[in-house]
Amino acid sequence: MKVLKFGGTSVGSPERIEQLLPIINSQQAEKHLVVLSAVSGTTNDLVALSALYAKKDIEAAHAHIDALYEQYKKFVHQLFKTEEGIAEALTFIDKIFDLFYQFKNKNFTLAAERIILAQGEIISTTLFHLHLKEIEVPSVLLPALEFMLIDENNEPDVEYIREHLSQEISKYPEEKLFITQGYICKNAQGEIDNLRRGGSDYTASLVGAALQVEEVQIWTDIDGFHNNDPRYVQNTKSIAKLSFDEAAELSYFGAKILHPQSVFPARKYNVPVRLLDTMNPTAQGTLISGETTNQNQIVAIAAKDGITAIRIQSSRMLMAYGFLRKVFEIFERFKTPIDMITTSEVAVSLTIDETGSLSEIVKELELFSTVEIDNDQSIICIVGDFRKNNHGYATVVSEAVKHIPIRMISYGGSENNISLLIPSIHKIEGLRSLHNRLF
Repeated sequence: MKVLKFGGTSVGSPERIEQLLPIINSQQAEKHLVVLSAVSGTTNDLVALSALYAKKDIEAAHAHIDALYEQYKKFVHQLFKTEEGIAEALTFIDKIFDLFYQFKNKNFTLAAERIILAQGEIISTTLFHLHLKEIEVPSVLLPALEFMLIDENNEPDVEYIREHLSQEISKYPEEKLFITQGYICKNAQGEIDNLRRGGSDYTASLVGAALQVEEVQIWTDIDGFHNNDPRYVQNTKSIAKLSFDEAAELSYFGAKILHPQSVFPARKYNVPVRLLDTMNPTAQGTLISGETTNQNQIVAIAAKDGITAIRIQSSRMLMAYGFLRKVFEIFERFKTPIDMITTSEVAVSLTIDETGSLSEIVKELELFSTVEIDNDQSIICIVGDFRKNNHGYATVVSEAVKHIPIRMISYGGSENNISLLIPSIHKIEGLRSLHNRLF
């Protein structure tokens, strides 16, 4: 079996949906499990709808629902060709939008928001299933809420997924094509929840790992990982092969093609992940596996924006044990991850990209230290083979950006990554300078 995940742009129009079946049929596998994101733009619309309900702006919420309903009516009439197909699809759409209206008289909670957000993937998968039915292609629609589960720590329960998904598939021994929703799941309380934004990649990796499939394919609108950001740098090239660790670094530090968490289940269960382009299905894309194929070379550069740097200085830090523990406990208490960290005898500098609790964090840090904040920073990540026996890379990297002010450098924490923190206004220049020097 192969798992094929198609993102929002890949199902973003009726024409794109009609292109999915030829891609699926081109894959040599006994069975296929197709994971779909919501139609491009729908999740943003549902987030906006939830915000209107939360503000109790019912009139604006209903106007928003009406506009989205008209979009989907048009979508249905373009996708389906028969009266029977159109009628069945519209009946389904009507049920979904009736659900949206039902929240007008309710106290709008986080649970209600999650129910609304889940409908995007439910719509896309059901429309694809009904489209296949209309053209007489057998398929089975498997509700993700029957087998996708996260625990009380919001971590996926892979054993539960394996057991329950296997049970669902075994009910249809003759079927070859299964469809399910990305992103959505149930939580430990049995409520509808989700894997956060970009979570359809995560779903594909999780179900692929749970079922130990031949391959997980992530179909998007670019032909795999590139060795730099093609939006800012000319003459970038796609990368044929990456290790799981290299892909994890690139995903986390800015390469948008793959959700950062998606690599980890595949790596743990050693299931290859292939990134492919729905606009160019014959392109080789990028294969991510447990193989180390890029020895003694720099592979790619990525950048992550929206970074805040925090410098924590204290005269009490000199020769004091327990100082870092106090710092880390504050970030842990406010559930704020740290990206980079450097230390000296009298100061610690670190970076975060989630600033919702920044003011509270600073208030607690100032009880025992002086705190400086630098906003509008970017991390540039250089990924390659930086094992301790290799030499010269740090010099090459520093030479490439010697004309750019560098706020922090992280080197040695990973065998696959050198990270630079620079002001965001210098990011594009940094990407281009590194590309010209390294590639």
